[in-house]
Amino acid sequence: MFNPFEDDSREYLALCNDEEQYSLWPQGIAIPAGWRTVYGPATQEEVLDRIERSWTDMRPKSLRNAGGQGECP
Repeated sequence: MFNPFEDDSREYLALCNDEEQYSLWPQGIAIPAGWRTVYGPATQEEVLDRIERSWTDMRPKSLRNAGGQGECP
């Protein structure tokens, strides 16, 4: 069975939700409700690098509110 999330030959997007959590997403597949594109399309490696640099605190926004963290770019 083909898994589009493991296809190194396609381009990907970085998605972010209202809780400022990120997801790697294959380009060309419908983006789920509640998520928006914040980077891409780019190679899987580039998108993962961007997510790693951007998502430095894995806690959902609702748990970080006191910390004053900004929104997804």
